[in-house]
Amino acid sequence: MEDKSNVEVKLSPNGSYMVKGKFKLLDANGKELSVTDPTFLCRCGHSRNKPYCDGSHRTVGWKE
Repeated sequence: MEDKSNVEVKLSPNGSYMVKGKFKLLDANGKELSVTDPTFLCRCGHSRNKPYCDGSHRTVGWKE
């Protein structure tokens, strides 16, 4: 099993999840999705590029 002990997940205030480190991101069918370091994931539900954040939380005024 791959060591993922250096993965960091940070919640941006009223924004995305920022994920840093070595990790795999899988869709509902188990297909591996591309990641960068860091990767920004949507948590407002409004992104047109889910699961990634596209900044839509700013335009819709989403608050946590």
